[in-house]
Parts: sequence; C-alpha cells; structure tokens
Amino acid sequence: MSLTKRIVGLVVLALIPALAVQGYNVYALRAARAEAVRNEAMRGARAVAADLGQFGRGARQILGILAGISEIRGKDARACTAYLATVVGKVPGSFFFGVAEPDGRIRCNTMGSPVGAYTVADRSYFQEAMRTGGFAIGEVVSGRVTGRPTIQFAQAIADDDGDGRPDGIVITSIDLSYLAARQSDAGLPPDAAITVADRQGTILVRLPDHEAWAGRPLPPAFWKALTDHRGRVADLIGLRGNPRITAVAGGTPGDLDTMTVAVGLLPATAFADIDAATHRGIVLIGLGAILAIGAALLAGRAFIRRPVQRLLGAAGAWRAGELETRTGLSGRGEFGQLGEAFDAMAASLQRHQGELREEVARSRVLQERQTMMLHELNHRVRNTLTTVQSLARQARRDEDRGERLEGRILSLSKTHDLLSRDDWEGASLRTVLENELSPFRDEEAHRFGLQGTDIDLPPRYVLALGMTVHELTTNAAKYGALSNETGRIDVAWKVVVGESGARRLTLDWRESGGPPVRDPVRRGFGTRLITGGVGRELGGKVSLAFAPEGLRCSLDVPLDEPDRFTSFADVPESRPVRSV
Repeated sequence: MSLTKRIVGLVVLALIPALAVQGYNVYALRAARAEAVRNEAMRGARAVAADLGQFGRGARQILGILAGISEIRGKDARACTAYLATVVGKVPGSFFFGVAEPDGRIRCNTMGSPVGAYTVADRSYFQEAMRTGGFAIGEVVSGRVTGRPTIQFAQAIADDDGDGRPDGIVITSIDLSYLAARQSDAGLPPDAAITVADRQGTILVRLPDHEAWAGRPLPPAFWKALTDHRGRVADLIGLRGNPRITAVAGGTPGDLDTMTVAVGLLPATAFADIDAATHRGIVLIGLGAILAIGAALLAGRAFIRRPVQRLLGAAGAWRAGELETRTGLSGRGEFGQLGEAFDAMAASLQRHQGELREEVARSRVLQERQTMMLHELNHRVRNTLTTVQSLARQARRDEDRGERLEGRILSLSKTHDLLSRDDWEGASLRTVLENELSPFRDEEAHRFGLQGTDIDLPPRYVLALGMTVHELTTNAAKYGALSNETGRIDVAWKVVVGESGARRLTLDWRESGGPPVRDPVRRGFGTRLITGGVGRELGGKVSLAFAPEGLRCSLDVPLDEPDRFTSFADVPESRPVRSV
C-alpha cells in the first residue's frame, strides 16, 4: 500500500470516532424523542377519553333528571313533547330528545312525531336500558327521523306499577359533529389524527375530515390493531396508509367505556428537527474529511516522503552488509528519533556474536529440562508396567480366564487417559467415580448416588482409587446391586481434618436393592487388589462388610502422605472371604 493511501486511511480512521459520536447522539436523541412522542400521544388519547367521559356524565345526569319529571313520566304525549322542546336547545351536543314506551314505541319526541310513529325496540341502547333499568350507550346509527349518523344515550324510567320492569326510557341523540368540534381544541399537533369508535368499530369522531368518516366502519385490520393495543402505544398504519405513532385509550369506566379512543402522531413531524440536525452534522463531517485529506496529502509530501526515502536507503545498505551506514536523521521530531533508533540498531547488530552465545546457553538449559522430563516419563511407565505385571501374576494364580484381567487393564488405561487430559496433574474424585460408573449410568442414572464435596487428587491416588472403584463396580455387576433391575449404589465421601492438621479422605460405598449377600467362601484377587492398592500405595484402610441387604466398603485414606508407590503385591490371607 502506498504512503498516500496510508495517510488517507489514517484520516478516515480519525474520522470514525466523530462518526460514532454523531451516530450515538442521533440514536440517543431519537430514542428520547420517541419516548416523549409516545407519552404525548397517550396523554392526548387519555385527555380525549376523559373529555368524552365528562360529556357522558353530563348527559347521564340530564337524562336522570328528565326521567323523574312528571311531564315525562306521565302518559300525556302533548305535555311530554312540549317539555322536551324546552330542553333540546339548552343541552350542548344534543339535537333530539324522546321518550319510548316499554314496548319500544315512541311516545313523544322533539320532532313532533305522533305516538307510535316508529319503534326503537330493536336498538341496542333500548334493550340495554330496559334490561339493567339504568343508563345505556348505543352504537352509531342513522337516525330514523333525521337520517344523520348519531349515537344515542338512554336512561330507564323507574317503574310506577311495582312489577319491576322500567316504564320506558328517555333518549337523547348526540351530534357527532359537536363531539368532533369539541376535540379539535385538544391541544394536539396540527397533523395529529383523532379516531373515536364505538364497540362495533364504527367511527364517531375522526379528525381531520370528520364529515367524510363519521358513521363509517373502520377497516377490519385497523380495528383489530386498535383492539389489540388498547391501553398501549404502537406503530400502526393509519387510515390513509401513512405510519403513525398511535396511542389507544379506552373510555372512562362507567361513562363511555364502550368507546375506543386513538390518537396518532406522524413520526416525520416528530423527528423533523432531529433529522435536519443529523443532515447538517453529516455534511459538516464530510466537508471536514475532505479538508483533512487534502491537508494530509500536501503535508505528507514535504514532511514524510523525504525522511522515509532516507530511511529506506539506509535499510538497503544494511541489507547489503554495510552496517557502518547511518541515516543521518536526528532531532526531537518523530523521524529524527526514528533515525537515531535505526542508527543505534545498526550498531547493536555488530555485537550479534555475544547474543548468539546467550542463545546457545538457553538451548542447553532447555535440553536439560527435556532430559528431566524423559526421566520422569520413564519412572511413570516403569510403575505402570509393574502394576500390569502384578495383575497378570495374580490372574494366573486365581485361574482367571482373562476377562477380569482384561477389564482391570482397561480400567487402568481409562485412568491413564483421565490423567493424560490434564498432563498428569491429577483429577477430581467425582470424575474418577463417574469415569468408572459411566458404562452403567447411560440409561439408569437414577440407580447411582454420588454425594460429597469434590476434591482434586494426585495421579497416584487417581490410579489406586480408580482400580478400587473398578473392582467394586465389577463385583456389583456380577453379584451385587447392578446384577438386577432394582439395585442401587450410593457413594458418599468427605475430607476430615485431624487435630494435627493432617487431612484424611473417608469414602463409603453402599449397595442396596440387589440379591441377598452372603459371606464369600474364599479371599479373591479383587479383595487383595482393593486392600493392597489402598493399603500399600496410599497407606489407607479398607473395611468390607457383606451385609445381607448389600455390600458396604469403607475407605480411610490419608491425603498428605509422601509418595510410597509399590506394586500390587500379595497380601497375607486371613479368614476366607468371597471373591470381590
């Protein structure tokens, strides 16, 4: 890569932090603004819902008063119509009042319709008010008399006959245009969209363009989105196909809780100032990058290329063997310091003979270390061969056909593999146990219990205890807990610290659930292998108990004894015991 390209690369690298800071600032600003916009949208939606709730409470109070007026409760249609005519112009947003009989036939209204001119029995607000005997809110419908999209509030008239059924209802029709004008002053941004729908998803209020949308059903997908996000803020596609940050709030419980209120804000407007600032920042960073690259190229020719050429000339002379050549560069500047360093390096090369002698000495030390490692390996191999020799000798004496000898040698091999994984640094006791029990744990892990704090063991402990656990596992598979389907083996161990500070490992092997156990008739090689390995190699004690419910083997092994490796030799026979 040429020097010019390297300079340009350095300038670009220098610009990366600025771009990263700019990107982080934009991200942080947009995240903060997004949270603020979402909160603003939810505040607006709740404010609209609260205002509609207040309006509903006022209408409910008025209908409750009317339901108790004698002109309304009486059967005189003329008096009822006259009284309602005095009320209709005094209630904001209401352009129609009426009274219906218990069967739904109109009794009187502000339009002057004759008694029984039409019925409202099929309207949901009539059915709800008659059922509950209280206040009810209808759905958006076209008025039978006015033909305008409207929503009705109804209040049941209390029963005078004592039969428990309301004596009709008082109705008022709400002008949806009034509700829209009421919400136009909600304090939201000019491009905000307000949508209020009834329980069926029909539009009551839509700003902007209320007159074009009032009384129309919402598209099913948009209505489902509003229903799913009720009480939350989400990024939704508006009615005109543009993305909006939409907050959905339900009506005030007990007032207009059947209505759904949604307020949507345009992200483009919300982030307009941040986007403009981001654009200005990118332009300024780009101009700064162009100026920096131009200045770097001009200065590089004068202050970098010439010193580099002198350094390259001196390096070529050194490569040809002319170590007396010097760069001639000096001073406090970077190239002056570099030239002095190169000149010092050339002088030091003349003393390479002494350094070579030091390298030879270090090689001799490494060779001695390798020889020591070979001696250690020879010691370990000799000990292993001694163990195998002892196993073979005892197998001939016990007339073993070879299977158990092969298994013991295989167990020794597995233990060596376990030690080789950690370069013969040792292994943990739990790993030794799981290594020997693994052939029986694949599908019957519930038959084994290992309990105790895991401890790391030196290699000789791993070998001796591995052979001991192998013999116990083999005996359990042939005669004990692993020879049937119900047996179980529990192994528990702990480290005991004596008064002198010496540590001892106690391990208890307990079998249960297997066939009944009887005292063996003779002492087998397995028993001698267990007692000999733990006793001679580790200086520990072994206790075997052949209880009828299952074999129990207890080990007590000192952990701080010096290496006392010996081969597994014969142990003088005592009373006859069963071959383990």
